[in-house]
Amino acid sequence: MNFRPRFYLRSSLIALVLAVSVWAAPDRDLKTTPVMRLETRTLVQMLEYFHYNKDAVTAADYPQLITAFMQELDPQRLFFLSTDEESFRRQYGPRLETDLAYLGNIDTAFDIYKVYEQRVKSRMTWIFSELQSDVDFTTDESYTPDRSKSPFPATAEEADSLWHKRMKYEMLHDLLAKKTVEEAKTTLRKRYERMLKNMGDTEPTDIQETFLTSLTRMYDPHSDYFSSDTLQDFSIQMKLSLVGIGAVLGIEEDGNCIIREVVPGGPAYTSGQIHMNDKIVAVQQEGGETIEVIGMKLRRIVDMIRGAKSTKVTLTILPHDAADASQTKQVHIVRDVIKLNAARASARIYNLPSEQSGQTIPVGVISLNSFYDGSPEDAAPEDVRNTCSQDVAELVAKLKTEGIKALVIDLRRNGGGLLSEAVNMTGLFIKDGPVVQERDFQGQINVDSDTNSSVAYDGPLAVLTSRFSASASEIFAGALQNYGRAVIIGDSSTHGKGTVQAVLEMKNYLPRMSQEFTNTGAAKLTVRKFYLPNGSSTQNKGVVPDISLPSIDDFLPIGEASLPHALMWDEIKPTAFTGKALDKSLVQPLLQASRSRQESLEEFAYLKKSIDWFKERQEQKTISLNLDKRLALKQADDDFKKVMDAEVERLAKNNYASREIKLDSIIKAEAASEKPVEAALDGGDTDALDAETEKKFDIHLRETLRVVADALHFDGNALVWTNGQAPVTASTELKKG
Repeated sequence: MNFRPRFYLRSSLIALVLAVSVWAAPDRDLKTTPVMRLETRTLVQMLEYFHYNKDAVTAADYPQLITAFMQELDPQRLFFLSTDEESFRRQYGPRLETDLAYLGNIDTAFDIYKVYEQRVKSRMTWIFSELQSDVDFTTDESYTPDRSKSPFPATAEEADSLWHKRMKYEMLHDLLAKKTVEEAKTTLRKRYERMLKNMGDTEPTDIQETFLTSLTRMYDPHSDYFSSDTLQDFSIQMKLSLVGIGAVLGIEEDGNCIIREVVPGGPAYTSGQIHMNDKIVAVQQEGGETIEVIGMKLRRIVDMIRGAKSTKVTLTILPHDAADASQTKQVHIVRDVIKLNAARASARIYNLPSEQSGQTIPVGVISLNSFYDGSPEDAAPEDVRNTCSQDVAELVAKLKTEGIKALVIDLRRNGGGLLSEAVNMTGLFIKDGPVVQERDFQGQINVDSDTNSSVAYDGPLAVLTSRFSASASEIFAGALQNYGRAVIIGDSSTHGKGTVQAVLEMKNYLPRMSQEFTNTGAAKLTVRKFYLPNGSSTQNKGVVPDISLPSIDDFLPIGEASLPHALMWDEIKPTAFTGKALDKSLVQPLLQASRSRQESLEEFAYLKKSIDWFKERQEQKTISLNLDKRLALKQADDDFKKVMDAEVERLAKNNYASREIKLDSIIKAEAASEKPVEAALDGGDTDALDAETEKKFDIHLRETLRVVADALHFDGNALVWTNGQAPVTASTELKKG
């Protein structure tokens, strides 16, 4: 439950009367309590001692906290004025470090919040009045929906103008969905009523959490302060499962509920329609009304989504790659436990036609969407509980028996998992040696190594990645790249999440607090950083592929580098290991052949058109408020999608023949239930216009298959490369007889 006061504060004409009582009812005591003082001082000490980037914030930086807190309260810069910012920094800035670090006093936060609350109350009255007026959608106006990088308005008149446009912009969403102006106003009124109620529900601990999290975020984007309530809900936030949808949720700065992670095997995952970075706009219980959740506290959203097993919930989703905020869709989900079998590693054999021999080349593909362990507490009871490395080893053995000539590991939808499993997985493809280095906040370095000298597969290998490949995925791909064991193919880089966080409960670091207070919070702090065997960090830069492919993902704000205050990439001393990255002279022919296909093949022309269309929509920072123009743009987008759908249907007729290779336990489970276990498409690679299209025609996978086929035919010899080593294989001395 991350409190984020919202820029949409909504109510109805009736609420004009209710507003007075709502605001007058709870007389909250907004001041620093004794426990808040202890928590604040303890948090500052934790940041200065435990945080990996402990020296990031100095005394001179503390006035920035005032602006950061204002931006958290008013992320779209619609309530505060620029004069407020100047006044607060002048009044509170010089004393802020002393207040927090030595006195534990956060009255500054409460004082600023009181001004914010007053601005909101005034704006509410204004909004309710404006909703009674006619709205003209024929004028040639425009609005910039994302004001998160804009300054606060300079004057009240400028703020009024912004709000006129904001309201018109929101109403247009309903008009484009063929609703009337009055229906659009009704929607706004209900929205404002809910937002006003949420404002009235704000507790002093919510304000404390927002303020102190603003402080931790000055160190890095993954560090937070948890109030006692949030600490209790932490397990729910981390995995909304069992009787939920199987997703990790969060609240964006603009008040939207965002899908942080889709848990493999959960109902959201198996639906194939919910993806990472999608936004949940509304929730509807079976037989109930649709309730918007924009601006709602995370805890309330979680409570609405959870429910009894086998019951239905309908989510209104705004896809992460939607060109317009009106392009929502409804997803119907049946609540259930995590179905681990549906999330386990899966494999297929693709038969590629060979121009050289006239025959087909069998290439194995193993898709892995997380580095899972063998005993998740929320797995369905019928699931077999193998680790991902055990499952992949079994699939590799089966693929070898089927006579594959090369292997691809597809990590495009793999957001991470257990580091130990990433190490074990790497060990399937190298003899032994270090896989990852971890440096802690004290500068101590620990090396995690593969100590098993057996090699499950020593043939030609490629790893397919995307911007969604994160954390443990980056360790696996980066280590194989360090060893020269695989050619890495995919988006321009992986996610770049190369840090580790720890949750530290306040009561464990201040005995007095533990004895006298029961409801204390915690700090989630970044305490370690990942480095590859060659000393290069995966943080921020991620893993850069040997062969990059054109991707919509590269034009989305996906990845560590897009986050404010993200830790920088750096290097440490390499650890000793046997291997080296593939020489450029070896990769160059593969790269040139791929680029030639990217310039000549129809499927890449299709992909380029898709990317160009998406880029054009992304670059439209301002949106027209003229209804006719918006209708024309919507029609153009619909027409474009129809053309692209027809094109991909035609291209899909040339798909490579393939067949599935299943784990033994999956085969047994299917025999017992007489129902196939299907691995659904998770959120991830977005190069197709939608998930269903990608299922039909996966351009990145097709090109990766062609690259490994090129490696087999390098210099016309399937066994020898320029250095006497089989292409992208384990070196001769590492092979096992």
